[in-house]
Amino acid sequence: MDRSDVTLERMRTFVRVAERGSLSAVARELGVGQSTITRHLRELEEAVGVPLLSRTTRRVTMTDEGSRYYADSVQILRLVEQAGDEARGTRGASAGTIRISCTAALGVLHVSRLIFAFQDRYPDIGIDLSLTDERIDLVREGVDIALRLGPLTDSSMKLRALGQSRRLLVAAPAYLAARGRPAVPQDLPGHDGIRMSNIAGSDMLVLQGPDGESFAVPFDGRFRVDHGLAAREALVAGRGIAPAHHWLVDDLLAAGRLEVVMGYFPPPVPLNMLIVPERAGIARVRLLVDFLVEQIAGIPGIEKR
Repeated sequence: MDRSDVTLERMRTFVRVAERGSLSAVARELGVGQSTITRHLRELEEAVGVPLLSRTTRRVTMTDEGSRYYADSVQILRLVEQAGDEARGTRGASAGTIRISCTAALGVLHVSRLIFAFQDRYPDIGIDLSLTDERIDLVREGVDIALRLGPLTDSSMKLRALGQSRRLLVAAPAYLAARGRPAVPQDLPGHDGIRMSNIAGSDMLVLQGPDGESFAVPFDGRFRVDHGLAAREALVAGRGIAPAHHWLVDDLLAAGRLEVVMGYFPPPVPLNMLIVPERAGIARVRLLVDFLVEQIAGIPGIEKR
């Protein structure tokens, strides 16, 4: 083989294997057999003339030469995709697939509907929506955009601040009728709290008063859960009191199935969009970023900073 055998298809396969560290995962992602992935890598290494990947029974890692080749390949593939967008003009912007990761409950209740509206406007753009509350490696998982609640530490991503997610302390009317309505934070100990087990420090509840004062009170209960939609169901079932994002319970408050417990509120949580830098220049990604920035402001309780 010679350098003319360095095809974009083989280069893309190499980049995804380097990012995911697994031939089988990339085969599933691309919808091909693992033997095809193996063949692409072998042919690329023969064309380049050096080993790019080191394979063990448990992991695939890049060699030193592979690391350098990976960095150049990412730039080449990005330029090829951008060139195609520019050549196709407006039509080029409205074709292809975008991979999004989103906080699970927010994605189910609100973001999925925004995606439907986006696809109605751009019917040739495919969306691969992954719902998880875990902090995943966006590059390794092949994600273009992620919507995340809470503080962020990954400074390698482009960040768009979307606002603050307002939170309320809520409970079902039946629970309050049976157990009494706390009026101030000091009344909360002894009540059943619905806690998020995947949030550090959920055994202490911080509340802000109407005059800006802050209170920290112990918060415990018989039910803990790691998913916002399950916490929502527990609230409706009268299992206790919980801090909840306004967007998580806005329909239940309007229907009278939940009530705001007191005039003290948990502090808001930042909502941000992370964009993989190498994908930020792709036209369809830019379209979705701009669309979500505009539309997410309409989700209940999302307030501009």
